[in-house]
Amino acid sequence: MALLGTALGLSLLGSCGGLLVASSLLLFRHDLRTRIVPWLVSYAVGAMLGVALLALLPEALASLAPAAVFGTLLVGILAFFVLEKLVLLRHCHTDECQVHGATAPLVFVGDAFHNFMDGAIICTAVLTSIPLGINTAIAVAAHEIPQEVGDVAVLLAAGYSRGGALLLNVATGASGIAGALVAYAAVDLIPGIRPFVLAFSAASLLYIAMSDLIPDLHRGQIGTNAIRQVLLIMAGIATIVLSEWLVGFRV
Repeated sequence: MALLGTALGLSLLGSCGGLLVASSLLLFRHDLRTRIVPWLVSYAVGAMLGVALLALLPEALASLAPAAVFGTLLVGILAFFVLEKLVLLRHCHTDECQVHGATAPLVFVGDAFHNFMDGAIICTAVLTSIPLGINTAIAVAAHEIPQEVGDVAVLLAAGYSRGGALLLNVATGASGIAGALVAYAAVDLIPGIRPFVLAFSAASLLYIAMSDLIPDLHRGQIGTNAIRQVLLIMAGIATIVLSEWLVGFRV
């Protein structure tokens, strides 16, 4: 039960921790927020790539043959591509983006599904090792900060009050708990599924970083200073490596 409590706590931290920081950013002036959010996106890219390539995939490879791991990774990337086409994983990382025309219920459903997946990813990582769970929660929270800023901005543009928009995002963040519970039950019933879920989790982080965040950086939609982007991406990766070292768990 202690392990389940840790999994639920880290899942909640990953899902709602970003919202807490995002809500504080909304108190800043618009011009200052416009400068800070791009930095967070670059940092999130590094954290997500670091967890996926330095922690989740190596852990999956320790239990499965490479063909099975990378086959699962491929299936996961294709699955997330389809989900994005269904607008379930559409992201917004600035105050002005293409999803502002979407209805509030669509934003709510998409964000809830995304947080559900995040909770499942973090829980599976925790069941592998606590340090891996912590690093995964860091990567998820890093991505959630700019995403939540965008989601709240979408709801505000749709006519919601600031308090109402934050309350809706807290509600969707709670779906991470449901995702963690489902993942915990699945791994408990079918222990052999864990490395497959780790590979699928890596697919989620890699897909979001490489198809969503990095293209925005290239197009200049999220910041324009290439040197700053590279340094912040390296800082995200360094955070994961340093966290692994501090807890005495080598990837």
